Amino acid sequence: MSDKEELRKARDAWDEKTAKAMARFPERKAKFVTGSDAPVNRLYTPLDLSDQDYIKDLGMPGEFPFTRGVQSTMYRGRLWTMRQYAGFGTAEESNARYRYLLAQGQTGLSVAFDLPTQIGYDSDHALAAGEVGKVGVAIDSLEDMETLFSSIPLDKVSTSMTINAPAAVLLAMYIAVAEKQGVPAKALEGTIQNDILKEYVARGTYIFPPEPSMRLITDIFAYCSAEVPNWNTISISGYHIREAGATAVQEVAFTLADGIAYVDAAIKAGLDVDEFGPRLSFFFNAHNDLFEEVAKFRAARRVWAHIMRDRFHAKNPKSLMLRFHTQTGGSTLTAQQPKNNVVRVAIQALAAVLGGTQSLHTNSMDEALALPSEESVKLALRTQQILAYESGIAETVDPLAGSYYVESLTSSIEKGVNAYLDRIDAMGGAVKAIEQGFIQQEIQDSAYAWQMDMERGDRVVVGLNKFQAKEEPPKGLLRVDPLVGERQIAKLKALKARRDNAAVDAALARLKVAAQGTDNLMPPILDAVKAYGTLGEICDVLRGVFGEYSPSVMF
Repeated sequence: MSDKEELRKARDAWDEKTAKAMARFPERKAKFVTGSDAPVNRLYTPLDLSDQDYIKDLGMPGEFPFTRGVQSTMYRGRLWTMRQYAGFGTAEESNARYRYLLAQGQTGLSVAFDLPTQIGYDSDHALAAGEVGKVGVAIDSLEDMETLFSSIPLDKVSTSMTINAPAAVLLAMYIAVAEKQGVPAKALEGTIQNDILKEYVARGTYIFPPEPSMRLITDIFAYCSAEVPNWNTISISGYHIREAGATAVQEVAFTLADGIAYVDAAIKAGLDVDEFGPRLSFFFNAHNDLFEEVAKFRAARRVWAHIMRDRFHAKNPKSLMLRFHTQTGGSTLTAQQPKNNVVRVAIQALAAVLGGTQSLHTNSMDEALALPSEESVKLALRTQQILAYESGIAETVDPLAGSYYVESLTSSIEKGVNAYLDRIDAMGGAVKAIEQGFIQQEIQDSAYAWQMDMERGDRVVVGLNKFQAKEEPPKGLLRVDPLVGERQIAKLKALKARRDNAAVDAALARLKVAAQGTDNLMPPILDAVKAYGTLGEICDVLRGVFGEYSPSVMF
């Protein structure tokens, strides 16, 4: 009898014995599922991995297909970057928060911009009223960017900027600030999100239609590969897709579909896949189902490695590596019993590290109520530090590899992702799937199913639909000064009065000509930024040439 037959026989006997035991002690629910509603077996054994080939499917850490990690030593060589997402009010206030976080041991910056900045409006625009500095920092010009990074040496820290439609403008401002500090662009390290497709799907901070938006993205790819070679030119984001209600499989599938679209667009623009491929990065969510999340990250690496090698014929091993930042799940936080969020965030951060993330943001316990206070953001950072220095999880590479459950989940997620990618390919790719509303509908259906499960009590959220308790109103929440908008508008007015407006007009005119043609847009945008042209002025020039995107209505 073979080992497999012997195991199957033992498993059948165990199933029979368990069935008898369940007659007296039934299981506590009829259906066991992951956080994404995938069925969970009672037991996993080597029989669940009978099709797995270790070398082909897992390989060694740092080697194709990178299931076990993108570096051979992972955290034994270098811990993940602890990058707390922060920004609110004015550039002065945000600069103080960044310096506080760096003093607490944070190892990278992550900039949150306010809503007007994200959609390319200056603080004095009518549509910016009431939104200036509320969900991030207000940045109208290079002057604000200089203040934002005052006393922060840009050759010593890496910076991530969550900005999409006007990404080229904010990147140009960052390059210009570095030059003023005496730091050459070639020395800069960091990431710009620059992922417009997920804005059409899940987040909504778009400006231009897809075609010119893709041009801006590929222009950044081309410019940075020559001028800012250590910069990650895009962070292809599943985070917001998951926040909108996607399952783990959908998060990976739709994110990688967007990634395929960006690679396609860059190649069509004449770029070599091995020139820009190593600078692609990804951004994922971490939810509460520990094992599913670990499996999700491992599956994503494996699928992307095959996409880059087999579809795009990339040769550089770094082009095949899916490197990613993780943020814990904002949508999982509850306003009820907010201290429970500390536990949720710790579990989610654990999943990200066990899954091999390259950098991590841990949400603060009070974020369901307000922007995080200094105390709560310090506790969120300490959560990462305790995981790094006290838990032991960083001492070996991919510690959950070989778990029958985790490996089975990894393969299951991989199959689900590839099935979605085949459907999206059949539609003509991610852009076509978005235009047809397919991706949006899939996310909406999953979000609705989750909400119904929660309302019926089939899915327990502690403190929300079970184990409720009477609570005192929360104290110590951060409140943005309501006068921040007035102060920002006054600064903007003063800047326009003292700058060389003729130089600004000339730079904006050159940008318009470039936008009407085919030249790379980064150099004229950088010129306009250095002349202290504002974000809104630059985006208005591009609006005039490219138009604005209007989504089709979906119900």
